[in-house]
Amino acid sequence: MSTSGPLLFGVPLKYVSLIVLTVQNSMLVLVMHYSRIVSDVRYFTSTAVLLSELTKLFVCLYLCARESKAESGRLNMRQVYTDVFGGDSWKMLIPAGLYTIQNNLQYVAVSLLDAATFQVTYQLKILTTALCSVLLLSTSLGTMRWVSLCALTLGIILVQLPASPSSADTVVSGGASSKLMGLVSVLTACMLSGLAGVYFEKVLKGSRKSVWTRNVQLSLFSLPPALFGVLVVDGAGVSSLGFFSGYTRWTIAAISLQAFGGLLVAVVVKYADNILKGFATSISIVLSCLVSVWLFDFHITKPFVLGTGLVVYATYMYGKYSSPSPPAKAASALPMSSNTRPTDEYADSDADTANSESVPLSDLV
Repeated sequence: MSTSGPLLFGVPLKYVSLIVLTVQNSMLVLVMHYSRIVSDVRYFTSTAVLLSELTKLFVCLYLCARESKAESGRLNMRQVYTDVFGGDSWKMLIPAGLYTIQNNLQYVAVSLLDAATFQVTYQLKILTTALCSVLLLSTSLGTMRWVSLCALTLGIILVQLPASPSSADTVVSGGASSKLMGLVSVLTACMLSGLAGVYFEKVLKGSRKSVWTRNVQLSLFSLPPALFGVLVVDGAGVSSLGFFSGYTRWTIAAISLQAFGGLLVAVVVKYADNILKGFATSISIVLSCLVSVWLFDFHITKPFVLGTGLVVYATYMYGKYSSPSPPAKAASALPMSSNTRPTDEYADSDADTANSESVPLSDLV
């Protein structure tokens, strides 16, 4: 095994990142799902989203302060304030709103679908991100990546084929209508993830601000819509039952994984290539399915196995045949006069950022 590049406890960081990605991707879906069924009293998802954004905000503020201190030799909070609120900070309003809606929809979908189906279906965000990249950034994908996207779509369709009644998850008490609502929620979340991710990528590529500064802006501007969800959407329930009604240790774990997972991945994944990232995602899908059989009495069918295999293959191949760089005209493709769970390579440098490819960003923020 080659030891070139940064090491952590004597292990190359690219292999550490593979393990971290696999564990984080698998645990997030399983813990989110379990946190919604472990108690008879369900917590309000809007409160979980708000706490997640607050956690990310404080963590990113700390990282911005450390970054400022490393550059100037002392902590300059005035400079941090200027970086966060000055210039083009308003550009983060759009992805912040989209990501907040997406995070709420994730909780809705994971409540109505079994963990394995949600995990596989949510990979459709690769397709939506690719389509948004082509339409908004004029990104060239190449033949093999289009083949991978077609295989991904076919695999997700196979996963949704009806199974026997005994395979229904206990949380899906409403039958077909609940599953339909869950599918609509996850598909909408995928579309919002693709649009917000590409917009966030565009902002990062056109700016010299660090990825942590942008994440502070993203989390900060996510607070108003998240607070709107608490006060308006779930306001009556929160007022009568309390903000932390239905919370368990699994709720706290889900919030923590959603808040810290993407930030952690943003740090370590820059040392891994797209093949390793796709490999990690593929392993996490398989692990989620296997654990769902054990924890949630999930029944695997032949269409599900075939569909999952196609999704795993498509995810791996999409990363393997990554495009070297988007065309030069991408810089003006999206008008700018009008944001976690986070591209991964943007933490390297501005030069690297300018040449990085379009990849899903929803895990980062």
